[in-house]
Amino acid sequence: MKRLKLEVILNLTEQVLKEKSKQYNSFLKYSGLGIQLTLTLGAFGAFGYWLDTKLELRFPIFLLSFVILALIGSIYLLYRSLPK
Repeated sequence: MKRLKLEVILNLTEQVLKEKSKQYNSFLKYSGLGIQLTLTLGAFGAFGYWLDTKLELRFPIFLLSFVILALIGSIYLLYRSLPK
């Protein structure tokens, strides 16, 4: 009788741990995507800004172009990573 109760408790504990593990994995996956999006936009924006200042342009065309390019690429990668 005690052994049966112990097995039931262990089984429930394993199920709870598996569910929590799935939640943590999902959280880490999507927080990683957010960090990737931020760093990509920052890097592309910084490069565009540097290029605009180096070429002494009055309108920040490279800054805008690279940020839009990074945003489109990041959205595409996000779309591909979502479950179907």
